[in-house]
Amino acid sequence: MKRLSGLLRASFSGMASMTALCLCVPAEAAPQPESLQVPPGFHISVVTDQAPNARELARGARGTIFAGTRGPGKVYAITGVDGGGPVVVRTIAEGLTLPVGVAYHDGDLYVSDSQRIVVLRDIENHLDKPPRPETVADNLPYRIGDHSWKFIAFGPDNRLYVPIGAPCNVCDVGHDFGKIISMAPDGTDRRDVAFGIRNTVGFTWQPGSGTMWFTDNGRDNMGDDMPSDELNRLDTPGQSFGYPYCHQGNVPDPEFGKQHACSEFTPPALLLGAHVAALGLRFYEGTQFPAAYHGNLIIAEHGSWNRSQLAGYQVVNVAFGADGKPMAPKVLVGGFRQGQHAWGRPADVLPLPDGSVLISDDLSGSLYRLSYGEAAPTP
Repeated sequence: MKRLSGLLRASFSGMASMTALCLCVPAEAAPQPESLQVPPGFHISVVTDQAPNARELARGARGTIFAGTRGPGKVYAITGVDGGGPVVVRTIAEGLTLPVGVAYHDGDLYVSDSQRIVVLRDIENHLDKPPRPETVADNLPYRIGDHSWKFIAFGPDNRLYVPIGAPCNVCDVGHDFGKIISMAPDGTDRRDVAFGIRNTVGFTWQPGSGTMWFTDNGRDNMGDDMPSDELNRLDTPGQSFGYPYCHQGNVPDPEFGKQHACSEFTPPALLLGAHVAALGLRFYEGTQFPAAYHGNLIIAEHGSWNRSQLAGYQVVNVAFGADGKPMAPKVLVGGFRQGQHAWGRPADVLPLPDGSVLISDDLSGSLYRLSYGEAAPTP
């Protein structure tokens, strides 16, 4: 561990704000469910701790839970989560490049790669002998750098939405990067949806209105408390949210801010906090949780890596006021860290038909179930 710490310190010696996170936690930690903290009446339990680096989650028509990964290059299929049998984790694809994103659509599983989208056809009928990944969209914009992993999802228009992250901490990305695009399920008819986005690793659509909401991770190296991660709402295709010129709606970038005023861009709907690394989010439409949670957003905060005092490492609940505007986030699941030591990093959330919510944790390789009331925790 001392040798690893020395290598990391050397690698990041130019970053004055480098925190102890990369130096304090192992590459994979054991889950500590007894440390997790939830509001009164809620329960949390480990569904499985056999899904290394589990990131985005999707559910198949038969209840199979699919999970993408980043480092391992694998995609998992997890059965038994809905009950009726033991929980079994299968690897259904491997050797991919940063396959963070998974999206289930009409029996097929779509998976993101750094430069393409592949699909596993009729997947729930072939879990034990999965088909070879078939490329449906190739030559996605790519440049060596940061943020080439992709959270993906199908919208209410049956189109696949794909982010094209900025290949840097902060740089002038033009119209090739820093955006969200959409395409038909066969990869054709690509359209630009939104611009000025540094790195979104979570988006979803509000039931009823069909409005798209997404998280965006703010740039680094502007200090502990600047800028904030954002919760954004897309009202009109083509909106720009400011990157790299303006951060959190009101902070000009030190290098690029003189080129465009913050007033030229769509401001965030809500500031989530600096460096919390807000990732996956979903609207809660279940009935198991108290009525006050219905229609709220649940957001996974992966946690900071370059803040002198760690931030994030929790799952938060965002309610909406009578005016329809999101209110300040409140902690729904905490305890993934104790002080400066983190053992877990929430990456995505997925409400289930019974009203409970799955949470992926890519540091411990676990999935948890958050339930309420008399619902028995899954062993």
